[in-house]
Amino acid sequence: MLAAICVTPASALEYTIDAPEDYLFGAPTSDDTIYEWEDPNVDRGKNTALIPPGFGTPTSYLPGSGTALTPNLVPGALEGGGLVSQTGSVTYPTVDSGGWSGPAFTTVTSDLYYSGGHLGTLKIPAIGLTVKVYQGTGSSTLAKGAGHFPSTSIWDGNVCIAGHNRGVRDDFGDLHTLEYGDTITWTTKLGTRTYEVVSVEKVLETDTSGTASTSDNRITLYTCVRNQRAYRWMVQAVEV
Repeated sequence: MLAAICVTPASALEYTIDAPEDYLFGAPTSDDTIYEWEDPNVDRGKNTALIPPGFGTPTSYLPGSGTALTPNLVPGALEGGGLVSQTGSVTYPTVDSGGWSGPAFTTVTSDLYYSGGHLGTLKIPAIGLTVKVYQGTGSSTLAKGAGHFPSTSIWDGNVCIAGHNRGVRDDFGDLHTLEYGDTITWTTKLGTRTYEVVSVEKVLETDTSGTASTSDNRITLYTCVRNQRAYRWMVQAVEV
């Protein structure tokens, strides 16, 4: 009898489980995503990405403001026949056979450095100045000479340069004495340009409007105002 019990086949238990009611575990989140109610054909690549403006700058509160992350890959560049080396605002100008219609810009590249590490030489005869210009505006850079603002052009458009006016160096000590029509020459590996002074202004330290890209070729020079930490001397000169 015990043997008979041991050989009796066992049968598996059967279960029936009903499916959960709708949204028992929460509504699905993939039915209505941002990519479904936004235009799916918008370019979201790095060639349209913007570096946001600095806090407190004149355009910091404007939606979509900033500078291009990759200025040589702006939309429409290939339509005009190749990449361009200009930078603009969030509204990119149209590239056509006539060339770039917006701000001009030349990016600093490794081949533009001289063997001494500088990018160019600035000369202002009216104040007897000849000084080499290095990349950057930090204290270590300005201890060697004048400094080029990295966010600005090195050749075409608006070239912006800063310098000390006392202390470790006195390169721009007489910058504020320049007058309308005084000449400034800027020499780089791309050539030499001559500019004429059109303005000498005292501006707030926070006023960065003078560093904006321009469609004309100009040079903008900055230095401190002695004993007035909140201000800077700004000299602008345009190509002649």
